[in-house]
Amino acid sequence: MTETLPSVGIDLFEAERVLPAEVAEPPVPPRDAEARDRVWDMAVRANPALFDGPVVACGGLEWTGPGVLRLSWVRVTYRHYALRRVPGATALPSLFVNVVQPTDDGRVLVARMSPSTAAPGRWQLPGGSVEPPQGGAVLDESALAGQAARELVEELGIGAAFEDLKLWVVTRGENGSVGLTYLAPALPEATLRADFTAAAADERAQGREPELDGIALVRSPDELAVLAGPHADYLEPVVRRFSGCR
Repeated sequence: MTETLPSVGIDLFEAERVLPAEVAEPPVPPRDAEARDRVWDMAVRANPALFDGPVVACGGLEWTGPGVLRLSWVRVTYRHYALRRVPGATALPSLFVNVVQPTDDGRVLVARMSPSTAAPGRWQLPGGSVEPPQGGAVLDESALAGQAARELVEELGIGAAFEDLKLWVVTRGENGSVGLTYLAPALPEATLRADFTAAAADERAQGREPELDGIALVRSPDELAVLAGPHADYLEPVVRRFSGCR
């Protein structure tokens, strides 16, 4: 028997496993679709870096047993989320992966989004939106952990294997967005800073602006609070949980 999860503020679910299952995208009424496209086109004119690429949305989240969540997912493109700005329309929640990357002295790495991104200046965990599988691949637990590991490499230059990442908590926050948060093995501060600097330099050498323009290492929500700029809604609860778990 399944149990649909209620939503109260920023939810943290202590799941040991997530079982992904693809479902069809709910139909979008033609009037909402036209309004969505107008909103998206305006957003692209304001920020030409926006790209209407394929992405995975969350179609549902429910317990199927102790510590096991069934995750229904839907293939959409980024344009879909423009429905959030259409009065009366319904947009599916987004789905993302991120990583708690600790230092060997018990701090957590948090990162700031660069000005060229959709959330400039926002502090968050390293991570990104889940992408749909291609070429006959499947979106299973290993693939999700693999996407989280890829984000570590691309954003921070940290080469973690997906087997090294452990599903640590599942969050649900603004707009119902669902995050799968993985815990990585601890690393020395010097290694993290050197890897980040090298990854950012490599991006710039290839003519691209890095997604992240700064990192910080925090031990508690109090230290997190002094970081100027917006914070991802899940960040404080996740840091609080990590600091309380040690």
